[in-house]
Amino acid sequence: MSEDQDALQILARRRWHMGIGLSAVMVVIYFGFVLLVAFNKEGLGTLLAPGLSVGIVLGALVIVLTWAVTWFYVRWANTHIDAEIKRLNYNATGRAL
Repeated sequence: MSEDQDALQILARRRWHMGIGLSAVMVVIYFGFVLLVAFNKEGLGTLLAPGLSVGIVLGALVIVLTWAVTWFYVRWANTHIDAEIKRLNYNATGRAL
């Protein structure tokens, strides 16, 4: 294999590992919340303020964390993956995209 093909395989492996890692983070966050709902209804029903329970706050936090994980992946991919793809394409074609 050429050096560029090796670099592309390494890049694909890095992207795969990041995707699996962040997916695992989301599974823990989501199923952690679901398990709390299943086994700690009383705790989630505790009122922090009138009309605002711990469950609502944690549910909103799950949504915010989903956005944060997505933002992190997009930022990481744009800075690492896209830059490396551009470099590899430049090496292959001799001109920038």
